[in-house]
Amino acid sequence: MRGSVRLIIAMVLLCAVFVPAVCAKSRTVLVEAEAFDDPGGWMLDQQGIDQMGSPYMLAHGMGVPVADASTTVEFPSTGKYHVWVRTRNWAGPWDALAAPGRFQLLIDGRPLGVVFGTEGAKWHWQSGGEVDIRRRKVVIGLNDLTGFEGRCDAIVFTMDSGFVPPNEGKAMSAFRGELLNLPREPEDAGEFDLVVVGGGMAGTCTAISAARLGLQVALIQNRPVLGGNNSSEVRVHLNGEINLPPYPALGDVVRQLDSGYRGNARPAGHYDDDKKLRVVGAEKNLRLFLNTHAFKVEKQGAKIAAVIARNTRTSRQLRFVAPLFVDCTGDGTIGFLAGADLRMGRESRSETGESLAPEQADKMTMGMSVQWYSGVTEEPTTFGDCPWAVQFTQESCQPVFRGDWDWETGMNRDQITEAEFIRDYGLRVIYGNWAFMKNHSEQKAKYANRRLQWVAYIGGKRESQRLLGDLILCQQDIQQETIFPDAFVTATWSIDLHYPNPLNTKHFPEQEFRSIARHGKKKPYPVPYRCLYSRNVPNLMMAGRNISVTHVALGTTRVMRTCGMMGELLGMAASLCKKHETTPRGVYNDHLDELKDLATKGVGRLPRKTLATIPPKWLAGAGENFARTAKVTVSSTLDAEKYPPSFINDGKIDVRNNDTRWVSERAMPQHVEFVWDKPVTINAVRIVTGWSQGTTTSPRDMIRNFSFQHHDGIGWKDIAAVDANHRFNFNGILPEITTDKLRLNITGGGGDTARLWEVELFNLNKGAASQRSK
Repeated sequence: MRGSVRLIIAMVLLCAVFVPAVCAKSRTVLVEAEAFDDPGGWMLDQQGIDQMGSPYMLAHGMGVPVADASTTVEFPSTGKYHVWVRTRNWAGPWDALAAPGRFQLLIDGRPLGVVFGTEGAKWHWQSGGEVDIRRRKVVIGLNDLTGFEGRCDAIVFTMDSGFVPPNEGKAMSAFRGELLNLPREPEDAGEFDLVVVGGGMAGTCTAISAARLGLQVALIQNRPVLGGNNSSEVRVHLNGEINLPPYPALGDVVRQLDSGYRGNARPAGHYDDDKKLRVVGAEKNLRLFLNTHAFKVEKQGAKIAAVIARNTRTSRQLRFVAPLFVDCTGDGTIGFLAGADLRMGRESRSETGESLAPEQADKMTMGMSVQWYSGVTEEPTTFGDCPWAVQFTQESCQPVFRGDWDWETGMNRDQITEAEFIRDYGLRVIYGNWAFMKNHSEQKAKYANRRLQWVAYIGGKRESQRLLGDLILCQQDIQQETIFPDAFVTATWSIDLHYPNPLNTKHFPEQEFRSIARHGKKKPYPVPYRCLYSRNVPNLMMAGRNISVTHVALGTTRVMRTCGMMGELLGMAASLCKKHETTPRGVYNDHLDELKDLATKGVGRLPRKTLATIPPKWLAGAGENFARTAKVTVSSTLDAEKYPPSFINDGKIDVRNNDTRWVSERAMPQHVEFVWDKPVTINAVRIVTGWSQGTTTSPRDMIRNFSFQHHDGIGWKDIAAVDANHRFNFNGILPEITTDKLRLNITGGGGDTARLWEVELFNLNKGAASQRSK
């Protein structure tokens, strides 16, 4: 409870709304749109803050005008003011026929005569003419006219008819600072042992891990929610497996943050933003700074001395000082600002020797996904044509009701400096295609009773800058199973690289928005610790998609469960940095065994009760274990050499040894089939399932939902089903069945994989008869 209170207080302080500022000398009033008292239906967008100089408000209504934003402004005096609004026609870069994001400025409920967002492809101050302010205190508002991404950064009222507000760089920053009465120096944020920048899965897990090991931690996140791509803003489910050798305790924190739902572009609840906030809020050593954007680094020699960040609602600046920093921004922002060695784009094949690398190096990256989905309505709905959007034909249209990960844009553009452009192109595609499908396609009858229900306005990135460490992981390391002394975080995802879909290229050359994934085969392998700290900034570590790997290797390390485990490991490394007054490199050189000990123990919240490992009483007289004579086949195996299906019925049960299990690949359902040369009669079962952290804790992650089925010569028929199993040592009596084919069908578990030590099958009647005959 105490941690939750600390979190709430921090959020309230940081989200306090400031009073619009007045420059008495010039009698100029500046109103920041992001600081409106009531944002109405307008959304705060900070994705281009480093390029255009500010966060801004976005009217993201999917074609339906959003509710007005409003705030009260107190003017220094009444009289005539010239009005300037910083905005843009966001479709301008494509020479669109119309301006989609039109809006009005309201003064005490009455609109000015000028419509904003209609001119200028770039951010600029659009003139709103003159307004007569007759009362000192006035309510101003933003009135969205279209629902199509109107955007407003700030509003200036000035009595100086010749004054035009500065639009770029230091001049604009100084202008804002003066009119907002901001302190010249940032405020001290507090004392910390570790500062983590970026609140996705990697950053959140880093902060929790370090806090649980006793460090005072600051977690800086520039959005109002945690989770990054796994938040309700982007809606990508967690991928990659956790709790696997060589350190199965890695993944415990990831599990605590996991909503348990799978699927991209689903309703907001699937991503459970509140759960992540609750877990973070419970940590007494962790202070969370939401809506706080890190934009500057101070250095002392080669090291980072401080990070400067500002609140995206209030413009309040904070200075974060610590001996150690972690970059979990995805874009490598802190590393870039600190002068860390980095790469962006694809290395050449001659440079890396990777067969999956291109012949020539280039700037291509995997792209940004703008996902969406539609919903069914009782009555037909309308959606007007969008002349400013991407235009489609029957040949080029996308006849779908939702857009998943493969609605991916910007592969040939800079994912950092052009982020707003890339996201906007994704929106033009979605709206243009939807308009065509609703109004002109041969399938329009199927779309009549559908409406756009959700469209992402925060882009889901896969790749941008990668910070270079003492080791740069490459394709050969992964596929040749190079043994590293500092191998820790087991990556299970394939080498998943994305490219423009050739069918999409045919209609939209160099402007593709659909992608394909090409998967390079690999076995699960552990990522080395040396990939997780900078090679030239001594006190900087990194976790997430910006770690030290080649473009090819990134294809397997970038999924979020894997990134979260990196964070757990870095929290442990940070605790050793403090304990031994050393650097991340010093941990590798001098304290690697101690890091291994911490990784073995983990930082998860472990079960309090130890479950009994005693077998059921009936087992002693159960007789023959028929599973031992069966031929076993499985639906999938995570690693057939390491976890072969033969483990399932080899007669060995050692819950202290995870290497003796069978582990499926990701995603349910999974099944195990038992086949005999001649029919057997079975009426009892014992299943030992899950994974263990050793002798000190009970196994965890047992299969939860499963059924037994027999084959009747035509198909599989259920014999018995179990829901919400909580026993890793499951045993039960089955309806008696005589069969030569039996299946254990697993439909749910504690994670995405099924993990079995052993399955045993018996005929208790036969066993009892055998005992009597003796």
